[in-house]
Amino acid sequence: MTVLWAERALLPEGWAENVRLEIAPDGRIGQVHAGAEPEGQRVGLLLPAMANLHSHAFQRAMAGLSEARGPHSRDTFWTWRQIMYRFLDHLTPDDAEAIAALVQVEMLEAGYATNVEFHYLHHQPGGTPYASLAEMSERIAAAAARTGIGLTLLPVHYQFGGCDNRPLGPGQARFGTDPDLFVRLLDAAEGALRHLPTDAGIGVAPHSLRAVSPDALQMCAALRPGRPLHIHLAEQIPEIEEVQAARGLRPVEWVLEHCAPDRNWTMIHLTHMTPDETRRLAVTGATAGLCPITEASLGDGIFNGTIWQDAGGRWGYGSDSNIRISLAEELRGLEYSQRLRDTARAILAEPARSTGRVLYDAGLDGGATAAGRDTGAIRQGMWADLCAVALDTPVLAGREGDRMLDSLIFAGGDGLVRDVWAAGRHVVQDGRHRDRDRITADYLTCIASLQERM
Repeated sequence: MTVLWAERALLPEGWAENVRLEIAPDGRIGQVHAGAEPEGQRVGLLLPAMANLHSHAFQRAMAGLSEARGPHSRDTFWTWRQIMYRFLDHLTPDDAEAIAALVQVEMLEAGYATNVEFHYLHHQPGGTPYASLAEMSERIAAAAARTGIGLTLLPVHYQFGGCDNRPLGPGQARFGTDPDLFVRLLDAAEGALRHLPTDAGIGVAPHSLRAVSPDALQMCAALRPGRPLHIHLAEQIPEIEEVQAARGLRPVEWVLEHCAPDRNWTMIHLTHMTPDETRRLAVTGATAGLCPITEASLGDGIFNGTIWQDAGGRWGYGSDSNIRISLAEELRGLEYSQRLRDTARAILAEPARSTGRVLYDAGLDGGATAAGRDTGAIRQGMWADLCAVALDTPVLAGREGDRMLDSLIFAGGDGLVRDVWAAGRHVVQDGRHRDRDRITADYLTCIASLQERM
């Protein structure tokens, strides 16, 4: 049994001092007591660690490759997607594993304990399946075995190139699954998780309303009852127009009319909803999967955060394209987008909770649900997903209570996270992942090889 002692900690009942916590051999939290004498490993500020609820790991290696103006009069998400498709033509399974490992290291060092991987890179270039159908899923799992991160794997069903059921284009061939193939791939991917610790889990991800038929979406919803189901929804205006033209309703309207979204559902982005759609979807209990850094990078739009919050909506955070992995910046980006739109301050703050506290609490709740994981609180029986932050820094000097989170999110940067545990695995120590040097070296070798092939 491991014993931690924190000067301050965020417990379910609020802030506490001199907290003693036990991590049991199975990776779960044992007894927790405030007002305890120092014992075991001492840390400054101890927080529950979040789940990163939306990631496409391979896109980390694209960072910096899409910032020049292309041949188009206006660069958009859709022109960026063409760059991504060309990049994918060169990725091997070894590349995918090396990139995923670095992504997971960067997530852990940012304070996340769990990687929820929205995984659609399934096949060889050209679309031929690998000899092992779940080869690429196995590589994500292998990266998690190496980094120690908690993993929820979401194999993606990607059936069509659009709402008219057109075949997938050349750049999409590596994603393609018909319903029968997807069922077999999902089973094989779940099998790959058996080699990981017991906190790893599976979920299902129909890519989007554009990419799956209504029947296939219903099939996906039934494949793993009680487990997470994630779908991209209402991210781009052309997407909304295409769905409305083909199905007679806007995407959120269609899901509300034809599906039964609940707490198992996570809707990714939701950057283009009407106020009515926002309120109606919020009350279903579904989680909004927000990725503010990527949404800004791709020019997606701004989430209706105030309307969603007022309706009791739940949300969490993901790093999506992984162009920049920073938990504090994701939270800050959400609040700042609301401030820029509404020309006001402290938009998401509540009378009893500061802005930072609201942002952090939401991420704990939404991330845990989106990951299908017993996490999100320092409570006996939960997985020991924990993040320790140094208190002896200028950023947190003199801060107490919610102001610690406010300072961490709005004034903090990289390097404040000192230790991270994922299901009790002490993976980040003194600010660095335990295997960072070798994983970085493997990534650099991967990039050098990729450059020769591109």
